[in-house]
Amino acid sequence: MAYALVAGQAPPRLRVACRGRTTGWRITVAIEIAGPMLARYDEILTGQALELIERLHREFDGRRLELLGKRRERVAAIAAGGSLGFLPETAAVREDRDWRVAPAAPGLVDRRVEITGPTDRKMTVNALNAGAKVWLADQEDANTPLWENVIGGQLNLLDAVTRKIDFSSEAGKRYELRPDDELATIVVRPRGWHLPEKHLLVDGQRTSGSLVDFALYLVACGRLQLDRGQGPYFYLPKMESHLEARLWNDVFVAAQEFLGMPRGTIRATVLIETYPAAFEMEEILYELREHSAGLNAGRWDFMFSVIKTYRTRGTQYQLPDRNSVTMTVPFMRAYTELLVRTCHKRGAHAIGGMAAFIPSKDPAVNEQAFAKVEADKRREAGDGFDGSWVAHPGMVDTCRAVFDEVLGSEPNQLGKLREDVQVSADQLLDIGGAPGEVTEAGLRSNVSVAIQYLAAWLEGTGAVGIFNLMEDAATAEISRSQIWQWRHNKVVLDTGSVVSTDLVTQIADEEIAKLGDDPTRYTAARETFLDVANADDYTDFLTLPAYERFP
Repeated sequence: MAYALVAGQAPPRLRVACRGRTTGWRITVAIEIAGPMLARYDEILTGQALELIERLHREFDGRRLELLGKRRERVAAIAAGGSLGFLPETAAVREDRDWRVAPAAPGLVDRRVEITGPTDRKMTVNALNAGAKVWLADQEDANTPLWENVIGGQLNLLDAVTRKIDFSSEAGKRYELRPDDELATIVVRPRGWHLPEKHLLVDGQRTSGSLVDFALYLVACGRLQLDRGQGPYFYLPKMESHLEARLWNDVFVAAQEFLGMPRGTIRATVLIETYPAAFEMEEILYELREHSAGLNAGRWDFMFSVIKTYRTRGTQYQLPDRNSVTMTVPFMRAYTELLVRTCHKRGAHAIGGMAAFIPSKDPAVNEQAFAKVEADKRREAGDGFDGSWVAHPGMVDTCRAVFDEVLGSEPNQLGKLREDVQVSADQLLDIGGAPGEVTEAGLRSNVSVAIQYLAAWLEGTGAVGIFNLMEDAATAEISRSQIWQWRHNKVVLDTGSVVSTDLVTQIADEEIAKLGDDPTRYTAARETFLDVANADDYTDFLTLPAYERFP
């Protein structure tokens, strides 16, 4: 390669000349790296990786932006009185009984317990050692997209795949990988289609965070994973339509061709975590069928999307306090049962949602948390899910024990077809069936969680323990979206107060005061939160304005 990357420097423009697989010597890649080149970054930002990013950007970014525009068109149509439903134009896909997704890939046959978490060094070691079958290495909701996290996370994944990773805490505690082969299978979650990467520019344009995360991992670790007998596996977040799944499939085909990998090497599990996607599950599996590894019930983002999609349609489309909306309310029950039925009909794994509880030092709190996790996982296993998520190593054994009891010696429940399940569009749309009310305590909790989470996010941490729950961007999005909707609808709380701009601002200051920290720590978080919660126009994603605060 004819280039040099110097640690500590950010080159104004980088041109990479490298050998092309099909076009001979000296492909010139023009790409600007707008972030500093720190130690070992050249192991990730290789000529091949940068060339792939540029190629994917040029070929697919226009489609990505067009599909993001279609999202806005759908929301506008719903605001004007329209609704969601199963697509008549794709009925043939749903009615065709013959097609199936690809058989489960090595390392993804048994997924009874999966642990989620960011790709920092300590979490990488702990997650791989935790006894889970899969680690969702999260470059999205549990990660802050600081440049150092984007590239540092990839280095940690590379070190994990090559078994060179360790970590020492400030207290001197050392973390190392177990010497046996029972480490979790790595499945990487790149950023969603909506998130940009400001530090890698093509023709002066920001690249897609999704394509950057995908390409960097695929080039650095894809071949290494194949050599280990597994493969490059991904979790795909925030999709809203089968057309977005088709885009991912086309990206996979192009990337595999570029790297000389057999078609179908890449496998992807899709998070059904947006309201529109719940009506297109079969179509999403169909579009990705040669690369599909199943669907996941992304419950927290799903709730966020429900609020977001129908936010302007009045109180009949309004959810109560978020802690009142359990997985047993009618529309959530319809969504999860349909997911299992859809997956098993097509030979795909169905993975349950995340248990956000984390162990506490308070025995009483612990007892309640473990009981709730066990009940939640028992419901999922009984419904036919093939596995489920936890957010903390301390919850792995509880989840595994429940699925062990149901699965026995079988690796999954693909044979449990759930042909008894018949879910209508009306059942999925039954938002008003959620019990509970909007309370001042719920409003205060939303405000406090959103501000505390944003403060940590802006400092570089994307997964934060708050009030004995592991919070990530999804729960912060629920919190601020509920507040926006309640304020927009002038909702009356249980105390008789009306949710207003002044009340939200007042409660924000009161909740910050309760935290007992230096209030200046929360200045940027407070401003960002109030900007989106009290705005006249709804901001699609909280992380977009927050990202602009980063250098």
